[in-house]
Amino acid sequence: MKTIKFHKGECGVDFLLNVLTEKDIDYRQNTTFNTDYFEILFFKKAEGFVFLNEKKITVSNNSLVFISPYQKRSWNLNVGNLEVTALIFQEEFLNDFFSDKLFTYRLLYFYQLNFPLSITVSEEDLLKYCGSLTEIKSELIDSKFDSSHIIRSLVYYLLQSLNRQYATQQGLSLNMEGNNQIPFLFKNLIELHFREKQRVSDYIDMLGVSRISLNKVVKAQFQVTSSQLLKQRLIFEIQNQIIHSNKTINEIAYDLNFSEPNNLMRFFKSQTGLTTSEFIEEKNLRLK
Repeated sequence: MKTIKFHKGECGVDFLLNVLTEKDIDYRQNTTFNTDYFEILFFKKAEGFVFLNEKKITVSNNSLVFISPYQKRSWNLNVGNLEVTALIFQEEFLNDFFSDKLFTYRLLYFYQLNFPLSITVSEEDLLKYCGSLTEIKSELIDSKFDSSHIIRSLVYYLLQSLNRQYATQQGLSLNMEGNNQIPFLFKNLIELHFREKQRVSDYIDMLGVSRISLNKVVKAQFQVTSSQLLKQRLIFEIQNQIIHSNKTINEIAYDLNFSEPNNLMRFFKSQTGLTTSEFIEEKNLRLK
C-alpha cells in the first residue's frame, strides 16, 4: 500500500502544514493509500463516498472529514461536482507551535474510535472555516517575518472551533475536570505501545496511577473504561490489517503479540460478535 509523506520542499512551503484544493489532489484514484500526516477535508460541493478504514462515509455539500495519520482511505467521488479544501499537517508542526504535546489527543475528532469521523455543518460555518484556510494559505505563499505567529493563531482557532462543533454534534463534553492530562496521556501511550502492551496494568505502571483513578478520568473524558479504550484500539488495528494488508491471521496475531492465532480469533469474536471470516464478508457487502 502506498504511503504519501509530507515533504516541505515538494509542497512548496516552509512549514509542516499546507492548504490544498481539488486541483492539487487527485480525487479520481480509488486505490487505497495512507499518509503520514493529519488531514481535514472541507467539502463545499461533493457527491460520493470516502472509504476510511473499514467505514464508508457519505459526503455531500458542507461535509467535513477528519483523517489521522496512517488511516487507510480511498475515494469514490463525482469529480465533476467537487469543491474541496484540505488542511494537512504533521504532528511535529503542532508540537513546534504549541507547548502542549498532547494537543492532537485533546481534539475529539482525531484518533476517534467511537464516533463518526465526519460532520456536516451549515454553509455559513463552512465559509467561515474556508476563510481561515484562505488566510493560512496566503501566509504560506507569501511568508513574512511574522507569518508563523499569524499561522499559529489561525490554526489554533480553526482546530479548536472544529473541536467545539464536533463535540456539540456528537454530544460530547469539552470539560476537563481539573484540566486532568491522564486520559490524554493514556491515549497517547496506547497509540505508542498497543502492539506489545495489551493489559491496562502495563499503562497503570507507566502512568503511576491506580486502576480506579485511571478508569474514573478515562470514563469521564471518553465515555468508556480504560480497558474498553485499549480493546477498541486493538480491534481497530486487527480490522485494519484484515482489510488492508495481505497478512494471514497467523501473521496478524504474531505482529500484535498474541500468543497464538486462536487467542486473537477468540478476542475478535468476543469484542465484535463476528468471526474474522464473517467480518470480511459483512464488510464486503457494506461497501458494495
